[in-house]
Amino acid sequence: MNDTIPLGRREFEKALNDLLRAYQSTEEGQASYHSDDSVRCHHCMFTTGSTDCSFCTYCRDCQNCTYCTQCNECEHCHQSSYCVRSKRCASSSYLILSQDCTDCVFCFGCVGLVKKEFHILNQKFPRDRYFKLVKELKAALQIP
Repeated sequence: MNDTIPLGRREFEKALNDLLRAYQSTEEGQASYHSDDSVRCHHCMFTTGSTDCSFCTYCRDCQNCTYCTQCNECEHCHQSSYCVRSKRCASSSYLILSQDCTDCVFCFGCVGLVKKEFHILNQKFPRDRYFKLVKELKAALQIP
């Protein structure tokens, strides 16, 4: 083990870039359990086909997600569950085709919402109407 740390700016940046390249070239994750076909996923369980995720459980085909559960085809989602094809969402559940939503529940095709529920294309619907419309939309858009 080398105890010397490069203190010059160029030497330090080169050493850091070398570390980044070495990390990005490996496909192994750490401390994951039954995470098949995943790349650089750490502390994930039963996560498949995902890349650069951490602390996710039962996620599939996700990228750069953390602390997510039962999410499919999501990107950059955090502390969320049961989301499908959503991006940059946080602390949310049951989102489908949504982006940049935070603290939302049951939203379909929504963008930029905060603390909303039962919305489709950023419009609020009564609970029963929401589920009926979502069923029709999922069939039309071939979303399982």
